[in-house]
Amino acid sequence: MRPFPDTPAPERPEPRFIADCMLGKLAKWLRILGYDTRYDPAASDEEIVHTAVDENRIILTRDTRLVERRLARRHLLIESHIPSEQLRQVVRACGIRLDEARILSRCLPCNLEIQAVDRAEVEDLVPPYVFRTQQAFARCPGCGRIYWGATHMQDIRRRLGRILGAAGPGEEPPEERS
Repeated sequence: MRPFPDTPAPERPEPRFIADCMLGKLAKWLRILGYDTRYDPAASDEEIVHTAVDENRIILTRDTRLVERRLARRHLLIESHIPSEQLRQVVRACGIRLDEARILSRCLPCNLEIQAVDRAEVEDLVPPYVFRTQQAFARCPGCGRIYWGATHMQDIRRRLGRILGAAGPGEEPPEERS
């Protein structure tokens, strides 16, 4: 029971993650879902732990020795080696809900939030067919990569539905290859 029922409940902070070198595909899928997920395959265990503490991130790892470190208090030990199962585990453990507005809101290589740009700004930066057929564009403020909604958006939503949706008896979503 909250002490002051007329005041709104405090918002739960959005989870932020850091994935170790074994979880690159999981990091990519969390970014696709719109979650701030640091990933550097060259980072040492010590760098991962210190970054997690300094930036209030949850460590995602399959390495039992990493989670035994004294400062690695906020962690999730990933059980499976299959990326779709890893994503399901994180979603369930962290209470993540699929939010259509967040899907593909981060740059996949950089992890920065992409920003909408005026269509005219990207005319010379995208293929002519893309410019003719798409109306909305976004750009990563870090690497400058241009994003637009195309058929891959529907494919990603379908894949997420298979991964995160309720699989029927004996059904298992296919292994993700990207």
